[in-house]
Amino acid sequence: MTKKTVTAQYPEAQPELPPRTRGVIGLFEENCTVCMLCARECPDWCIYIDSHKETAPAAAPGGRERSRNVLDRFAIDFSLCMYCGICIEVCPFDALFWSPEFEYAETDIRELTHERDKLREWMWTVPAPPALDPGAEEPKEIGAARKAVEKLAAAQRKEREQEQEGGE
Repeated sequence: MTKKTVTAQYPEAQPELPPRTRGVIGLFEENCTVCMLCARECPDWCIYIDSHKETAPAAAPGGRERSRNVLDRFAIDFSLCMYCGICIEVCPFDALFWSPEFEYAETDIRELTHERDKLREWMWTVPAPPALDPGAEEPKEIGAARKAVEKLAAAQRKEREQEQEGGE
């Protein structure tokens, strides 16, 4: 209260945003398997997804053909979105991310539905995740994998020692 207030002159001076700011949702299309979890879990029903199935030929002779979903349309209506982040949390393949972009205003509300091309552009503004804390505990999965490898290596060493003793 004792300092003079300073008004940020917004368009000329860009604000300094905190790291991992939530702006808009970016789409990493290569990871999207068209599972539609994001659209089903969205409380506002603002995500629109269209897809079709394609059949891939068998990888080996005598194998069976595989079918996969191909993304035709992925759009988010930001005039309906409440920025809750549920779609990002439920995506099992890490195809959706928060982008710090916040300048996407439109003069017509109908133009706030952004298609996958625009969502893909925003994906490249997503900052890298913060580095892991060097003092943090090792994840349980990595510890379990390390123990399994050590156990296997010990068993192989023991087997080699037994072979060498038997051969002498």
